[in-house]
Amino acid sequence: MALAMTSSTPQPPPDFRRRRRPRPQPAAPGPRSSGSPSPSPKAKALPLLSDVGRDPTTIKYYSRVASSLAGAGRLREFLLAAEGLRAASGGAGFEGRISRHLLSRGVADALRDHGLPHVLEFFRDANRVGIRAAMMLDGDASDTVAAACRLLLGESRMVEFVEVVEALAQCGFFVQGIVNPMDVLKIFVKKRDPDMAIRYARIFPQSQLLLCNTMEAFGKRKELKHALAVFGALKAQFGGINMFACRSIIDICGHCGSSVQARIIFEGLLADKITPNVYVFNSLMNVNSHSFSYNFSVYKHMQNLGVPPDLTSYNILLKTCCNAKEYNLAQEIYEEIKKKEQDGLLKLDVFTYSTMMKVFAVAKMWKLASNIKEDMQSAGVRLNLVTWSSLINAYANSGLVDRAIEILEEMIRDGCQPTAPCFNIILTGCVKSCQYDRAFRLFYSWKEYGVRISLSPEQKGCIGDNFTFCEEHTSDGCTLLVVPFRPTATTYNILMKACGTNGERAKSVMNEMRRNGICPDLISWSILINIYGTSQNRDGAIQALRRMQRVGITLNVSAYTVAIKACVENKDLKLALHLFEEMKAHQLKPNLVTYKTLLTARNKYGSLQEVQQCLAIYQEMRKAGYQANDYYLKNLIVEWCEGVFSSSSGNREFYQLDQRKESFKLFLEKVTTFLQKDVDQNQTVDVRGLSKVESRIVVLSVLRKIKEKYLLGRAVQDDVVIITGHGKTSSTKTDTSAADVEHAIVAVLTDDLGLEVLIGPGSRPASSNPTVPARSRSHLEASKHFSPRPQGVIKIPTNSLNHWLKKKAVRVEQ
Repeated sequence: MALAMTSSTPQPPPDFRRRRRPRPQPAAPGPRSSGSPSPSPKAKALPLLSDVGRDPTTIKYYSRVASSLAGAGRLREFLLAAEGLRAASGGAGFEGRISRHLLSRGVADALRDHGLPHVLEFFRDANRVGIRAAMMLDGDASDTVAAACRLLLGESRMVEFVEVVEALAQCGFFVQGIVNPMDVLKIFVKKRDPDMAIRYARIFPQSQLLLCNTMEAFGKRKELKHALAVFGALKAQFGGINMFACRSIIDICGHCGSSVQARIIFEGLLADKITPNVYVFNSLMNVNSHSFSYNFSVYKHMQNLGVPPDLTSYNILLKTCCNAKEYNLAQEIYEEIKKKEQDGLLKLDVFTYSTMMKVFAVAKMWKLASNIKEDMQSAGVRLNLVTWSSLINAYANSGLVDRAIEILEEMIRDGCQPTAPCFNIILTGCVKSCQYDRAFRLFYSWKEYGVRISLSPEQKGCIGDNFTFCEEHTSDGCTLLVVPFRPTATTYNILMKACGTNGERAKSVMNEMRRNGICPDLISWSILINIYGTSQNRDGAIQALRRMQRVGITLNVSAYTVAIKACVENKDLKLALHLFEEMKAHQLKPNLVTYKTLLTARNKYGSLQEVQQCLAIYQEMRKAGYQANDYYLKNLIVEWCEGVFSSSSGNREFYQLDQRKESFKLFLEKVTTFLQKDVDQNQTVDVRGLSKVESRIVVLSVLRKIKEKYLLGRAVQDDVVIITGHGKTSSTKTDTSAADVEHAIVAVLTDDLGLEVLIGPGSRPASSNPTVPARSRSHLEASKHFSPRPQGVIKIPTNSLNHWLKKKAVRVEQ
């Protein structure tokens, strides 16, 4: 290879000039960097290094030449010289012959003069010819390159920053020294950009750990979709998945409230023939602790796979039993754990005891809770704040307030400092047992004097240094310990509940709350509204709701629901519906309690509009995915439909024949469809699929609607057609049911209402009595010659409807 040099290049040694005269050669082709200075036209050509062999003096000389070119910032010429030098030296110790200082200075100058893209191109070209230039830089040059990268990061040029770091990593640059990788990944998490986060994490050798941390960062922000994307990338990159990542994504699913997705991930592991470890099983059961049947099926599967459960597994099972109120099973599991402890297989911890204590506290089994305390003391496990609180709750929840106070004092003597929730548990016990006055007495006593306990010198030694108390010495050598009580917003909310239906007293408690520097929260106002509603003070409830808005508290669904309940209890459904619409206008979705409060607001319906309002709420509730007790609504509709009869007695025994709950939804949908139509023309009623009872209600509801429209001046102008489906099916059982429905409809129309009814598409009159008089029977037989066979259609003619409606109108006037 020929090498072009300028006059500034060091001259070759004399012995070399005597051996061989230089021959001018054209410059060797090679990669040209943008902005690199071109060779001088007066450059002198040096001979091929291969012609002089591997003479140490010559190699040393050309090493100085290459280094000088690099130091001068002539990176292109440096590559040419370095490539020739590497070929001449055979690559052995090649990079050590180039001055790292001069190369670093040249790279720094090129970065300053031509920018980062120019230096990146030089690094790539150097890599192609086998020179690891990026790894040969000294600390100052590396810091300069890193600073240029951080500048991109500071300007939020994130895509360009990732591309630059990728290129530097490929060239061997120490990219971890540029910036902490997690700081960049957090930016992508904040931007909700999992793709760039995955791309950046894969640059580093610890990419698996970085991807796990990124997945958890998305999970903390409840971005489950993005966390799953990172999880998929982690699984694809390493051709499988580690148990830590699997456990993390299951925990994230639980944090995001998607237990179903956690189950899908677990089932995917089983489908891939992967046996999860005990930590994955524990995370899955913890996420599904609300599902009793699923968790115990997972526990059995765990045993079938030969994965031994640990103490955490049993603690989660106890938690599941507590949530499902399976107290007996929880006790069985506890006994099993104790047996394993006796066999030396497990060692119970304070969490296990606390969970069992909570189970018995919720179940009001204070004796069993006391036994847990004895078990802990026998095992040498000291009760902590959670355990003491659960034990206090066990007695308070059972109405044993005195015993709960004794446990509180015992807790203090044991050296465990009570917090405000411990006091609140006792006050709540007073409220639940209707000891309202005692709740106020305890509150003011604790607030003024604290909890005063006499301690012996031995007991005083159990009190830790972090215990906040005031000492008072007594004459008998004991110490009087005074533990202060600091009420919280929850404490005052409990006192407001203790006011019963006394709204003014509850309001005074709220004012006292403000005087003590505690701002009433959303729960405080909701309690006040509920008290006003219970005491039949609708105006006070609405004023409290509006006051909440004025003081800047954002109303939620619970606050509106309480106000709606107050209106319903005061029989002001119009205002309740107004609040319901206002709540939806504020983009708040009603919950099941809201819908049920409105649906149960009426004891009876007086008009079609009221029925339509109720059915509209019902339909909205169904679309929102809620299920309610449809039987109550059905009874109200039955009562309204029976209003078409002259007598209000109705056939109540008839409606007790059909109690099939699975058909309620279809029935109510039929009623809703018919009653919400605002037209009277072409009234077609399809009762196929309904029972006799439900068909009767649907037909009567249509007639009740027609009756109310007629009283408002809208006459009937068309027939009413009822489709029963009788005679159109090949199934004997189905046809028999349709015949029963048809007979029941005909009976109520002809016998009870006196309407004329035609069966079939022709004009054949009908009678509900199968043994009709001879004259009528001959008329029916004669009609067979000109009427087709009945095809499941019942028609009420217009003239018959108008005649029936006129009689109804006369009765109303009378």
